[in-house]
Formats: sequence, C-alpha cells, structure tokens
Amino acid sequence: MRLGTVIGRVTLCRAVPSLTGGRWLIVSPFTREHFQRGIDAIEGLSADPSVVVYDAIGGGVGQTIGFVEGREAATPFEVPTAIDAINAALVDEVYYAPFEK
Repeated sequence: MRLGTVIGRVTLCRAVPSLTGGRWLIVSPFTREHFQRGIDAIEGLSADPSVVVYDAIGGGVGQTIGFVEGREAATPFEVPTAIDAINAALVDEVYYAPFEK
C-alpha cells in the first residue's frame, strides 16, 4: 500500500458497467521526502507521476488516502476488471518515527 494526497477527480461520460458507482481520483503519491520532513511541511506536488485511482469509499480532494496497485487492485471485484489502482483506506493521521542509528 502507498500513501498519497488526492489532487483532483476524473469525470467520465461512460464507464464499464462493473465500475459503476465508483469515482476516479488523481493522486500525488508521497515520497520518502514527505515522511522525512513532515507531510504537512512540504508545499507542492510529488516529483513522482500522479496516479489515477478508482475510489468506492469516498476520498475527497486534499485528503490523504492509502491505495494499492497492480493485481491486488482488481481483487475486490467479482468479475475480472482491468484496473491499475484502487483506494483502500482513508487516512486520518500519519505518525513517522524512524529508528535512529
């Protein structure tokens, strides 16, 4: 699972019937720098490319979400569905305390 911030939404005029009822979110994934400096301390977007994520649990713009990619993203669907990423968690807070050497 990766974490990221929702930076926008995608609007479709047609969708595959198995994806009806969900939304598509544009997510800027967190990088190591986000955690080292503090998620709220970093202005702007990630240097990594944004990801389009299927959302059926209600993530909104500006919210931190946890998303999974690859084969695991298609697991919640009864019918095999071609999907790359799915929102798996709405994140309230992130605590980061790395081990010191």
